[in-house]
Amino acid sequence: MNGLIEAMRKLESAEEFFHFFGVAYDPAVINVSRLHILQRFHQYLRQEADFARHDEAGQRQICTGLLERAYGDFVRSSPLREKVFKVFRDAEGVKTVSVNSLRAALH
Repeated sequence: MNGLIEAMRKLESAEEFFHFFGVAYDPAVINVSRLHILQRFHQYLRQEADFARHDEAGQRQICTGLLERAYGDFVRSSPLREKVFKVFRDAEGVKTVSVNSLRAALH
């Protein structure tokens, strides 16, 4: 496994990720959205199809850009609007029950 991935596995806080990649941040934004930012960063990273093809320096550059992008999402918005986690997506959704399932429950 490459050194960048191993180093990232050792990071324990959002602040450590920001320091590791040299990304400036406002502590107030991190305090409200830390898990959301890291989850969004992870989502963006998973979408990078060519990530493994780059050398470690290229991978670091990609990660830096993706962390900046994820952070920017929450500077301009909020966890509730961004709906990174399923609980936020479900909270807005309308739950429906089919007539057939109601009929079946009556019998």
